[in-house]
Amino acid sequence: MQKYADIVLPVPLPKLFTYEVPEEFLPVLEKGVRVVVPFGKKKLLSGIVYNIHETKPAAYETKPLMSVLDDAPVVLDMQLNLWQWIADYYQCTIGEVYKAALPSGLKLESESKLCYNPEFEDETGLPEKALMILNYLSEKKYCTINEVNNLTGLKNSYQYIRQLVDVQAVFMNENISESYRPKTEQYLTIHPEHRSEEQLRNCFDLLERAPKQLQLLMIFLQKAGGINDAIKGKSVNRKELLATLENGAAQLGELIKKGFIEQKKRAVDRLETGEVQVKEKKLLSEVQTVAMNEVRNGFDQKKPVLLHGVTSSGKTEIYIHLIDEAIKAGKQALYLLPEIALTTQITSRLKTHFGNSLGIYHSKFSDDERVEVWNNLLKNKSYRVILGVRSSIFLPFSNLGLIIIDEEHEQSFKQFDPAPRYHARDVALVLGQYFNAKVLLGTATPSVESYYNAQSGKFHLVELTTRHEGIQLPEIVVVNTREASRCKMMQSHFSPQLIEQMQKSLSKKEQVILFQNRRGFAPYLECSLCGWIPRCNHCDVSMTYHKHINQLVCHYCGYAVPTYHTCQACGSPSLQFKGFGTQKIEEEIGLLFPDVKVGRMDYDTTRSKKGYENIITEFEQGKVDVLVGTQMVTKGLDFDRVSLVGILNADNMLNNPDFRAFERSFQMMAQVSGRAGRKNRRGTVILQTSNPEHPVIAHVRNNDFVSFFNEQIEERLSYKYPPFYRIINITVKHKNQNTALHAANALTEYLRNNFGSRVLGPQVPPVTKIQDMHLQRILLKLERNASPVKAKQLMQQCINYVVSQERWRYINIVTDVDPM
Repeated sequence: MQKYADIVLPVPLPKLFTYEVPEEFLPVLEKGVRVVVPFGKKKLLSGIVYNIHETKPAAYETKPLMSVLDDAPVVLDMQLNLWQWIADYYQCTIGEVYKAALPSGLKLESESKLCYNPEFEDETGLPEKALMILNYLSEKKYCTINEVNNLTGLKNSYQYIRQLVDVQAVFMNENISESYRPKTEQYLTIHPEHRSEEQLRNCFDLLERAPKQLQLLMIFLQKAGGINDAIKGKSVNRKELLATLENGAAQLGELIKKGFIEQKKRAVDRLETGEVQVKEKKLLSEVQTVAMNEVRNGFDQKKPVLLHGVTSSGKTEIYIHLIDEAIKAGKQALYLLPEIALTTQITSRLKTHFGNSLGIYHSKFSDDERVEVWNNLLKNKSYRVILGVRSSIFLPFSNLGLIIIDEEHEQSFKQFDPAPRYHARDVALVLGQYFNAKVLLGTATPSVESYYNAQSGKFHLVELTTRHEGIQLPEIVVVNTREASRCKMMQSHFSPQLIEQMQKSLSKKEQVILFQNRRGFAPYLECSLCGWIPRCNHCDVSMTYHKHINQLVCHYCGYAVPTYHTCQACGSPSLQFKGFGTQKIEEEIGLLFPDVKVGRMDYDTTRSKKGYENIITEFEQGKVDVLVGTQMVTKGLDFDRVSLVGILNADNMLNNPDFRAFERSFQMMAQVSGRAGRKNRRGTVILQTSNPEHPVIAHVRNNDFVSFFNEQIEERLSYKYPPFYRIINITVKHKNQNTALHAANALTEYLRNNFGSRVLGPQVPPVTKIQDMHLQRILLKLERNASPVKAKQLMQQCINYVVSQERWRYINIVTDVDPM
């Protein structure tokens, strides 16, 4: 009986593709293994086997599988079930989930390669660009299409390549190759022919006239643990051996040539697995012990637990005790963090408790390092605890017993682009249900949705209302910048109160954090005569000035131009910088406090793998006195010597056109305030605002989350927002503004036929154009009990009908469920 396999392919298509299974693959083919299949006319793709059956599809002729890449599954059943749930809930395809879930190193890449035909002679009639490609290929012999695009300066040089292929000047080949390569190192052993004391003595005798070689052999025996261990085949790392003797490579080459030593490659872990001295856990305080018992009560009720603890209340110590309990019960634990910045600080803390059973997984790791974490879990080797960011939810756990979602309120848990646009917190809750695992959400500033779930009994609520060891919450001083400016008391962007407090803290050798949620030097440049503002050519936004590169940069698409010195509209040189970002604050601190060491923590300074770690380490060690940063500095970082936090512009956050603006503002201000006075003494927060009477400011000053929540929940209920309704954003994109508008109007009409008054729009979003694409947005508000699968089917029918029209064939429609 002919067998067929449904394959998950990395393409955004709604259905799985079915392939014939050749008889020779039947013994090794199973669900979850990788296979290579033909797709389209010439393309080769790697995919995951989702199902094996005997039903031939009626709609198309099946093609056979080309090869099976694995002896055992690289994706487990539980993962495939989770992929399907994500695809259904977040209105995307399982192929898009596959692209996000699997590390790049485990995906095979199909590269189109162009090969030069040396027998081609007739070059007449070819365009100049085609001849340029041909000349380039005649020297290189072959190259990829990406290289051709770079050569010609075109985004798509396909038309010229097509002409060259048509006249057989070049050939196009599709090659598929696996990108992951295990890391190998050279190891040395005594050659099997000399593994006896008598043979080794003969070696010594033969090397009497080569003292350097003899010396290297003696060092080898010493590193192998002695003659007995060497005879048993104990190996020594080649690098370590050569490091002990100058010019030892030549001597080693002779020993290998003479057959005394044998050299072999061995696969090794890229991740650090050195000896770690594991420390005992700290004893919990009385307050922490009560909270810990309450958390256990929630787990006993089979509910997720929300641990609402004020900043510096000792939540992390509770996490460590819970992880230890999970490991002792033979289970795995997942510790989710919103930002890579946090992993650098908490890694060392967890390492001291869990040693090499701790694995770390985030995007700053190379592809090969992430593959090794994946394989370690897949083969159930050493890792019992995984510390990682949102992508960690896709790892192949087999016995997951505990999930901790720290800083659960953070919007960094939400994937924005590309699809799947999932929220790791919500997916982690589903993952916990699959494994019957305990789930703990921890934060000092819960999201409105999570706190509502706790109030309504869906989650079990545990509260820590005091800081560890009785340290007081920081004193929050609200400064009216409008009044200070009117009285000419502001020094640039610093109020007199902030400058005074900084002088006090710095004189006591204490540290300061300044929070400004905008990177760059100045948000925009403006002509004081005609009001002209430089805008991005590809996006409908003003460009931000970055002083260190002296360029205006678009933060949406990365487009950059040299800074203008004259107005491009009226020709006047009267250009002025408006607003301020982290770079400007860094510069001004240097002018106000010349002897102070200033560090900056934003996207621009943390691009490298070690960027976060270097900044945090320098601040911890006291090499930096003042740390200026964006929202990165608000996320649960723990510094002992910070006594002062300055919030430079609270109004920035409060005035965003978003129903979550107040929630985000409260969370950011409360979180960054919590960095002050975490050890030994009470800290101070200077909060600068032009509207000190704003209700959110009052709630932050009083540290009154409950009153803030009650206000927000009433508004959400009145205006049909989460947690009472599920929101879906549908964005229509096209290069032509009118086409985008007409397509959005048509789509809205079809959606209203199915969803009625639940559909709002279309409307132009605050940023109307991004990367040359004009945007129109449609909002869908669905009741919580509405089926996401049924909603997806109805929405997709409407979308398919619109894009099937010839005039709208090239519009792009993006669906975002639970947008942040």
